[in-house]
Amino acid sequence: MHHETSPTESSLDQAVAVFVELRPRLFGIAYRVLGSAVEAEDVVQEAWMRWQKTDRSVVVSPIAFLSSTTTRLAINVAQSARVRRETYIGPWLPEPIDTGTDPEVGAERAEALELALLLVLEKLNPTERAAYVLREAFDYAYAEIAEILQLSLVNVRQIVSRARKRLSAERREPVDTAEHRRLLETFVSAAQTGNVALLEALLTPDAVSLSDGNGMRGVARIPVLGRARVANLAMAYPRFWRGVDVEHVQANGRTGVMIHQDGRPTTFLTIAASHEGIHKVMWVFNPSKIATFLDSRLRSTSALGTRHAAL
Repeated sequence: MHHETSPTESSLDQAVAVFVELRPRLFGIAYRVLGSAVEAEDVVQEAWMRWQKTDRSVVVSPIAFLSSTTTRLAINVAQSARVRRETYIGPWLPEPIDTGTDPEVGAERAEALELALLLVLEKLNPTERAAYVLREAFDYAYAEIAEILQLSLVNVRQIVSRARKRLSAERREPVDTAEHRRLLETFVSAAQTGNVALLEALLTPDAVSLSDGNGMRGVARIPVLGRARVANLAMAYPRFWRGVDVEHVQANGRTGVMIHQDGRPTTFLTIAASHEGIHKVMWVFNPSKIATFLDSRLRSTSALGTRHAAL
């Protein structure tokens, strides 16, 4: 028996198709604004609910509608996240995501994806962050950003310009990905062998080490400053370089290291470096962030398909 597709069904199929196509971009916007893959997934899910419920026949541009919805939701979440993070114990680092098996998240441009830059973006307010991300990472026109943020064109230009100035003052010109990988590998092998002289030679005098553990035992709760201290901490972490497995991973468009103890991934490590050397060492111990990184390897648009197959 021939099954006729009802208008509602075909309209929903079309809605799903449009959303699936735009989903990587929507996730990319939300993730850069929030620095959290979990929060970004929630935002994208909420955007899907709104897209489903809206009268799509009057939507002239799905991409404009969905970009706006996602950006505004992300700004709201970022405002409440700021309050939640005040109770976080010790340094907070963005959740690293796997861009090796899931290159689509960095598909637009790898801009504003590197962990160290996401950390600097946190210093901007959520609206400034969103304006910067839409412009620099996704190349939206100023007029489109003004529409999304419901601000004047002049205001948006000023916000983006201020954000750029602020970030360039905070950010050192990063080395390329090959040099980044070489420095990270040398750093790890020097830490494993306890070669303090080599570690110190790799670090800038004002190097800082940030450990994200949210109060876990044995994890530094304050930023550790200075070449000698950062080198000593690197040799003490993960306390037992003996017997660990070091796996190279692609995280946020750069090389990172996942450290396994007893076959279990427990620690993520990456660095930020300029031509002067490594100036930031970032350790993620928080188990929920490690789990999110592993989940990000499995993420694909099929998640949406399976989740909504029952519609």
